Amino acid sequence: MLKRQQRSLTSLELSPEGNGKNNLIVMLHGYGSNEKDLIQLAPELLAECRYTSPRAPLQLDHEMYGWFPIGFTPEGISVDPESVKEAQGKCIAYLEEVIAAFRPPEGKVFLLGFSQGAIMSYMTAFTRPDLLHGVIALSGQLPESAMPEIPSPELLKTIPFLVLHGIYDDILPIEKGRAARLWLEKHTNDLTYHEYPVAHQISGEGVTAIRAWLKGHLPR
Repeated sequence: MLKRQQRSLTSLELSPEGNGKNNLIVMLHGYGSNEKDLIQLAPELLAECRYTSPRAPLQLDHEMYGWFPIGFTPEGISVDPESVKEAQGKCIAYLEEVIAAFRPPEGKVFLLGFSQGAIMSYMTAFTRPDLLHGVIALSGQLPESAMPEIPSPELLKTIPFLVLHGIYDDILPIEKGRAARLWLEKHTNDLTYHEYPVAHQISGEGVTAIRAWLKGHLPR
């Protein structure tokens, strides 16, 4: 059943029947979107999981939100590292809330982030890997200028990552996905990477890959 919840961040939550300790997938939307976006993928994934999609804290326009402000320059997108850290703090606080509320297995969640939501997923994995079963980063990039210190590199190595990117992405070019792959190959022991002939979007093949990856990585 899909419900709207007022937590520290407004969210939409889709729960399976029953009150068991279901695996929890937290879906972080991109810049200019909202909590209604990624939750639409949930019925195409695993029915036994619980899904929650929080609305990012920065309002840009009517029903348009972001995790942190961005600027557009001739050299590309620019960000303020302090704003990224502030957004990360709000995201982590939300994760701790839903973990306390739903008590998922081992007290951890899966993060699925698109675009700016993928950046937030990377930030969380790099700084709080203890909260995560795994990360699904879609059409995103590394935090780059806001790259945090890695307090637990050995724990980060145990976090599995699925990275998907469109070859024709005109928002975050494919080079961003490839750079993330190269970095993750050195810092994690479980990386799955796919490219698809699409733009800044999630393809049908991508959804199939997410479902298969989740099925193979749910805690037993």
